[in-house]
Amino acid sequence: MSPGGRRGPRVTARLRLTLSYVAFLLVAALVMSVCVWAVMRFVPNYPLTAANPKDLDMPIASRREILAAVVRACGIATAVLLVVGSVGGWWLAGRVLTPLQDLNAAARAAAEGDLSRRVGLRGARRDEFTDLADTFDAMLDRLERDLHAQRRFAANASHELRTPLAVLRALLDVARDDPQGTDLPVLLDRMDETTRRAGDLVAALLDLAALDHGALARRPVALDVIVEDALEDLRPEARERGVQVTARVDPATVPGDATLLARVVDNLLRNAVRHNLPAGGRVAVTLTGGDRVRLRVENDGALLDADRLAVALEPFARQVQAVVPGCGTSRGRSGPATSNGLGLPLTERIVTAHEGVLTLEPRPAGGVRATVTLEGTPDVPVGVR
Repeated sequence: MSPGGRRGPRVTARLRLTLSYVAFLLVAALVMSVCVWAVMRFVPNYPLTAANPKDLDMPIASRREILAAVVRACGIATAVLLVVGSVGGWWLAGRVLTPLQDLNAAARAAAEGDLSRRVGLRGARRDEFTDLADTFDAMLDRLERDLHAQRRFAANASHELRTPLAVLRALLDVARDDPQGTDLPVLLDRMDETTRRAGDLVAALLDLAALDHGALARRPVALDVIVEDALEDLRPEARERGVQVTARVDPATVPGDATLLARVVDNLLRNAVRHNLPAGGRVAVTLTGGDRVRLRVENDGALLDADRLAVALEPFARQVQAVVPGCGTSRGRSGPATSNGLGLPLTERIVTAHEGVLTLEPRPAGGVRATVTLEGTPDVPVGVR
């Protein structure tokens, strides 16, 4: 760049490639001419005669004339190569750079906000340009999906945040219109509940944002200890709700963040109890260790199909999440099971941040089977736990 931050004159890649082709041809022509001239130096420097006596009357070229003819021929050949190299090099450079022009057009459209355009070189011959185009198209696919998901999430979040604010305003308007007839303790309880729900929603939104932008510290974590602690905390609420909890927990160590993994386990277990049958429900917890650690939580509940269950990973999808383990918040051990529609999306994001997979399957008898699969570290000594 020139002084002051300004770029110099624009020279296209096509022109640079053409000049490179021409320069290469000229260098090759000059080298060949020098070689021919050097060979012609060995032409004898004495008068030449014809080998056939019948040709004695024909003029015989001298060494100087032969060298001059060679120089002229090399000059003409070099000029022809210069013209052919310029035209052919420009054409070849245009063909080579066509994928880059398509890539540039798609990038310019994306920069202007149109993420639907693709380079589309999948049917072309495989080379570095097609690999770059496929990578760019895959990036645009992911950006478009993320952008649409972000817009949906922002719209849903704004709607969810508007609801408690509207409730608070309505409560205040009622109290202002009839201050004498307002039951102050009931009003305060309802305002406290509404602000608590709004605070839980904001906290969940902040947690999701932190997972999207923060680096995850990965240390060996004894997942079996976390599961056992969560089960111990859960049993009083399970007895209160009449839910039977059975567990089979094997030693399992995974790399990750202990606090976030504890939140995953707590969400899955606690909500498996809360979103269960009204009476006589069951929750089965299984943890297996090894190279692939699997935590499985099954609960009783309503019958669901796989298509409807897939929507449960979408934020604020309460109609489905109300019967899926891990969809609500878990603020208190015995408090009401309130849901802000972000429990399962937050759980899924935590699992994904740990390079794991969360799958949901409907049980034939009703309810949901939630499985978390994580990379295990079986070689970690027991003392690390």
